[in-house]
Amino acid sequence: MNIEQLQYIVEVVKTGSISDAAETLYISQAAISKAISSLEKELNMVIFIRSRSGTVPTEQSRELIKKAFETIKKIQEFKEEAQLQNSLINGDLKFSSIPSYFLTILPKTLSNFIKAYPDVNLQLTENGALQVINKVKQNQIDFGLISMFNTRWEENEELHFDILLEGKIQVFVSKKSPLAYYDSVTPEDLIGQTIVTYNGSTMNEFISDYFSKHGTMKVLFTSNNTEVIKNTVAEDLAIYFTFDLGQQHHPHVISGKIVPLTLTGHDRTNIMYGAIRSKNKYFSTAAREFLKQLKIQITENG
Repeated sequence: MNIEQLQYIVEVVKTGSISDAAETLYISQAAISKAISSLEKELNMVIFIRSRSGTVPTEQSRELIKKAFETIKKIQEFKEEAQLQNSLINGDLKFSSIPSYFLTILPKTLSNFIKAYPDVNLQLTENGALQVINKVKQNQIDFGLISMFNTRWEENEELHFDILLEGKIQVFVSKKSPLAYYDSVTPEDLIGQTIVTYNGSTMNEFISDYFSKHGTMKVLFTSNNTEVIKNTVAEDLAIYFTFDLGQQHHPHVISGKIVPLTLTGHDRTNIMYGAIRSKNKYFSTAAREFLKQLKIQITENG
């Protein structure tokens, strides 16, 4: 038995096929197949069932595969500890974020991180929450930045959710709207209003819950473009439910064209912002350092 054999097992489990694992590891399919067959012979155990539809672990090998994952993680930890001792952090760091982070705490965090760790190759994408979660599950990224209502991730066998800060759902209205003179609004105050909505899984979940409890509202349109949405609100064509993260820095709020209001009378307005990652993927030193920088930025912005 050797480390390479364990690496092959882990990659085959991640990808679901020997061919995909070979492509990821830049070696031949024959080399992986031979190494796994050799290990199966040594252990007198069938590790994988091979078929045209893919390669899946046998029930007998599941505990062994779990140990393989743990061993590979420990080896990665050992290597990165050596890097830390040499004050060197490098390699790739891939993560994805929902748009609200891009507009607030991410730009300064990225600037600080790149200055501190110039040898890290950052790869960042913007996606909706469901897309981010799927990328984490598929081990395409090291972590994702999302918002959510449900925080019971300690019960999830695959994913870990690290809460960074807590916020609330707000209502955006035009300064031309009579509602702009309110300090807060209730669902009763919003009866008869037209809304525009952001097409994201978390916001869609909120809207569905709100409609089920307080009645449907006329939806003017749904969009992934937050600037189009806010310009529509500024023209007093509709109101807008949104998260409070960084909204006070938006030009329309600063200029007074749109007014954010507290929503009361609805039992589901609290929102959690955080980092989501796979429990089965090693959390690299670079990833840990980036989240450390992100938390510093959150603290500084109060």
